[in-house]
Amino acid sequence: MANQEITVSSEQAGATVAAVLRQCLPGQSWSQIRKMLAARLVTLNGKLWLDDARRVRAGDRLEVLDKPIAQPKLIDSIVIRHIDVHIIVVEKPAGIATVRHPAELDWAGARRALTPTLDDLVLHQIGTSPYAKGRGRGPRLRIVHRLDKGTSGLLVFARTVEAERGLGRQFRRHTVLRKYLAVVPGTIQTQTIRTILVPDRGDGRRGSIPTAERRTGSESYPTSLGKEAITHVEVVERVAGYTLLSCRLETGRTHQIRIHLAERGHPVCGEKVYNRAPGREPIEDRSGAPRLALHAAELGFQHPVTGEELHWSMPLPPDLRGWMEKLR
Repeated sequence: MANQEITVSSEQAGATVAAVLRQCLPGQSWSQIRKMLAARLVTLNGKLWLDDARRVRAGDRLEVLDKPIAQPKLIDSIVIRHIDVHIIVVEKPAGIATVRHPAELDWAGARRALTPTLDDLVLHQIGTSPYAKGRGRGPRLRIVHRLDKGTSGLLVFARTVEAERGLGRQFRRHTVLRKYLAVVPGTIQTQTIRTILVPDRGDGRRGSIPTAERRTGSESYPTSLGKEAITHVEVVERVAGYTLLSCRLETGRTHQIRIHLAERGHPVCGEKVYNRAPGREPIEDRSGAPRLALHAAELGFQHPVTGEELHWSMPLPPDLRGWMEKLR
């Protein structure tokens, strides 16, 4: 049986995950729906979901899988590139979420450990366990930016309010250096991509609208919704029908690189969301990529407290490097 995708409609908004699944899967009892969730057969917006009582919003994407998602492999350690009182810079592995969804923050420690997130793993590693018995938010790292679950690379957390505010100002002013490596099919030229991104392009997915619509406003896209997104794309290497790109973010909108490259006809290899035009079938991915071929390779900013200029780089991790060697 093929995977079944469900996009939550406006009429279904506010219902629980279980209620939407039962409505869209005729013949399934409440008990069967709960067993399906417990068996790791359901994702919400691309993320494994176990909570039947979570209330959904219009545009959320549920997917019922034909095979369960494997139990997470134990990650012995997260590579920490820098740590001080105010900030911590780490190398995020692919396959884990940066932070926990707000609906999960009050989960008991044992339940959180079933689906570890990057901030949980980092806290655990530096000796402040997020898996203590009982409920409650406890210690936390302060989030100033994110990497998608399938994306690897460099990421900074703030550890103090002062650092969170200082880094936040730099991100808002677009002074933080962020470069990604991406592999796409076909031939694409060095260029700057500048569009207006909206949260719904018409099929529940993020996407771009013509700049003129953003300037004048329209019934579909009020001017308050669109945000300018700028990505500077540079060719690094061309490999047997594929192109390795360096993508520097001038702005940092959600899924910006993935959207910009897909809208140019070159979705990132391994892409499963922005791999289709509205109302059309997914574009076949023949690359054999082990996962989304997107990696945060460079990160640089001014220390939010000391003012020191900081910069880190990280090569492609082994899974993408080995796959690239096969392409070559």
